[in-house]
Amino acid sequence: MVAENRLEQQFQASAPEQVWVIDITYIKTHEGWLYLCVVIDLFSRRLVGWSVQSRMTTDLALQALLMAVWRRKPGSRVTVHSDQGSQFTSREWQLFLRQHNLAPSMSRRGNCHDNAVAESFFQLLKRERGRRRTYPTRDDARRDMFEYIELFYNPKRKHTNNGMLSPVDFETRQHKLKKAGV
Repeated sequence: MVAENRLEQQFQASAPEQVWVIDITYIKTHEGWLYLCVVIDLFSRRLVGWSVQSRMTTDLALQALLMAVWRRKPGSRVTVHSDQGSQFTSREWQLFLRQHNLAPSMSRRGNCHDNAVAESFFQLLKRERGRRRTYPTRDDARRDMFEYIELFYNPKRKHTNNGMLSPVDFETRQHKLKKAGV
């Protein structure tokens, strides 16, 4: 089922757990493709969920979204924006969204600009980690994705969107400001 485009290219959020974007890319290995699905919180550009598998299935997307829900435990309804791929239009996907108080939003058909934040992350990942690179094995690629996301991108990679802070530092700073009543 295709959902309406609730995001309408508005890539800002005033707090965490308001809007997540999700998308899938591929990583080349000598064993074949490895597919990477990421969930990004628009508030801080933090990758809150991700999954890698050798097949591009609904389960790949569900595992990434499950990680996001498990890590963030949103207290209110979160909009989850995706493209119209079969992974995001399946009954399993729709059921998971309903069960976890997540509101679907989808890009218009064939419009990559509607999910520009995820596309921008993939471009950055491939430029900084994998440009014209073929990993020997899927496990090598999986380890490198873990290191890039969890040990570099989230805690260290500075973003202009975050005032030149990493996603983790930006969220920490915003949390402290909120506690201080600023």
